[in-house]
Amino acid sequence: MRFSSGLLACCLLLAAPITASAESRIFIIANESDGYGVDQCLAKGDKCGASAARSYCQSRDFAQASSYRRVDPEEITGSVPKAGANCTHGACSEFVAITCQR
Repeated sequence: MRFSSGLLACCLLLAAPITASAESRIFIIANESDGYGVDQCLAKGDKCGASAARSYCQSRDFAQASSYRRVDPEEITGSVPKAGANCTHGACSEFVAITCQR
């Protein structure tokens, strides 16, 4: 009887799904026009931004980029200038959020 209950317990443990918690981190970077259009690909979430986002994540020792998108300054806590305040010639930088996973 002990053997069968022990065997059942081992089987249940082995059958349980193993979930690995993937570490993820969101990086907020300035979306400044570089003349190549990569920033617009990231900001619009277009497919052309996937390789740029992946390269950004890999340069920070992450395996992949799970998402990337434009972020409104109101979504960011901290010292980010709002439109019209401390902006040169009325144009503030836009920001892009890249979510990286290990």
